[in-house]
Amino acid sequence: MSWTEYYIPPDVQLWQGRSDAPPLSYFFQVMQCIDLTKNKKIHCANTTIVFGLIGFCCDEGIRRNLGRIGAAEGPLAIRNSLAKLPVPQRAFACFDVGNIVCVNGNLEGAQQALANVVALLLEKNITPIVLGGGHELAWGHYQGITKTFPQKQLGIINFDAHFDMRPIAPDNRGNSGTPFLQMALATQVDSRRFDYNCVGIQSMGNITFLFKTAEEYQVKILLADDIQQGKTEKNMQFFDRVFSQNDMVYLSLCLDVFAAAYAPGVSAPQALGIPPWLLMPWFQYVATSGKVISYDVAELSPKYDIDAHTARLAASFVYQIIYHHTK
Repeated sequence: MSWTEYYIPPDVQLWQGRSDAPPLSYFFQVMQCIDLTKNKKIHCANTTIVFGLIGFCCDEGIRRNLGRIGAAEGPLAIRNSLAKLPVPQRAFACFDVGNIVCVNGNLEGAQQALANVVALLLEKNITPIVLGGGHELAWGHYQGITKTFPQKQLGIINFDAHFDMRPIAPDNRGNSGTPFLQMALATQVDSRRFDYNCVGIQSMGNITFLFKTAEEYQVKILLADDIQQGKTEKNMQFFDRVFSQNDMVYLSLCLDVFAAAYAPGVSAPQALGIPPWLLMPWFQYVATSGKVISYDVAELSPKYDIDAHTARLAASFVYQIIYHHTK
């Protein structure tokens, strides 16, 4: 199947808001919707900072991982919350380019379709922001980046309570718990250096086997305790090494890195996760590095959310991406 078989164009009706708002005040007023199958020329006015939102509407990876399904509705909920946020006071352009959906449980096809869309955006010098959807989106996202920049050294920063390096099933089918192991194995085939940096890891969220797997693949770790205890110098050195040793960075945010009180709408809520304001400075630090070429926000499950708390939190971090990216 072609990637277009998994593609749904954006719905302009999603971008609605206050009728009395002054022009260019909110995201719903500035978002431009583009159907990628019609090859429309993307106009970016006089700005060099351009973002493309692509949804990954998929539960299949979570289902295979025996988790609580519901993340397929995540991209819609993030868009609904983002639409009502004020526009950052800086020059940028932002396009909603639609969604990738999982057809008949074919996760691998959906991941490859996402890879093609990410590559298309990167080739047009548009910074992708992938909205999930389960964290299996990371494997497709990664493939799109490496397809576009096969010779560049890529650093991966994942804000997450979990390593997502579970063993791959005998039938070689991945799930929401395997994407970063799939990346590690792919780098061995491509003779690339695997530089995976996981921030917010919970000791209670990962069995000993997964810590050993992370050690085997030389994963660098900042525990949730490192963030919550305010180890500023250690944390800064952690991120600075990634920036200095890589040509570019891929940043992934799994919403289950946050405490369940702030992010109840995820497949695996964390009772002792990180409060958003403790993680936010480090997220901003990465975004302002000038190294990040692509982002994703994963694991929003609206059916488990409370008064859209998690959706609003996700939209707030999308706002931070747009505000702080190469600021």
